[in-house]
Amino acid sequence: MSEPSVILVDVADRVAVVTLNRPEARNALSSELIRELPVTLQAVDDDDDDVDVIILTGSDPAFCAGLDLKELGSSGSNLGASGNRSRGPWPALRKPLIGAVNGATITGGLELALACDFLVASERARFADTHARVGVMPGWGLTVALPQAVGLRRAREMSVTGNFVDAATALAWGLVNHVVPHDELLPFARSLAADICGNDQPGVRRVLETYAAVAEATVADGWRTEAEMGRAWLRDRDVTGEVAQRRDRIMARGRTQL
Repeated sequence: MSEPSVILVDVADRVAVVTLNRPEARNALSSELIRELPVTLQAVDDDDDDVDVIILTGSDPAFCAGLDLKELGSSGSNLGASGNRSRGPWPALRKPLIGAVNGATITGGLELALACDFLVASERARFADTHARVGVMPGWGLTVALPQAVGLRRAREMSVTGNFVDAATALAWGLVNHVVPHDELLPFARSLAADICGNDQPGVRRVLETYAAVAEATVADGWRTEAEMGRAWLRDRDVTGEVAQRRDRIMARGRTQL
């Protein structure tokens, strides 16, 4: 019997739902998932025959628990996996990407969410940046995108404490656009996608392209600085060994806040 795919894709009514599918590991970012996710998103973005909008979600109970600490602690094999891409966890997309956040969204998972155009959250959603707890550095633009979403002071608090933010607080802070009952998450995200599909698609894509160009003009140095500092951090530390030593304590502390 073959292993299930780490990513599921369902296309209907010009909307592609892309689901992270490692529920037993809370959709943690293994090397395979990190490798396959940008390929999958690029494929649906290129599919102009059937897709106008993309929704990214996770298999319950989590959206994404961040880097797979078990894999990282044993091999470090998924460190620097985004090194060939200068901006975020996947290539620039032309089509709207809605994040449907169904549960815990942690560290690298938070970076995935921040890379979406906007977010809809289940009432069960929880958000945390635990890079500092683990002893790894962000490399997908968190220090650029999180302050843009919640403000600099709140972003700093999230990053240096590692504490979780619940769905209601995320809505109040502007991290997410909507909070809905868990069972309504995908239907609500699909309804927004349908609204987008009803618009002029070249116009939709041009608007997003304009937003991206404006952001690039104002924060490009931040992306470069984060990448350089993250690479230097990896050069100077035995991150793999340190994560292995901390893993159980990190996971236990996280469980007390979910």
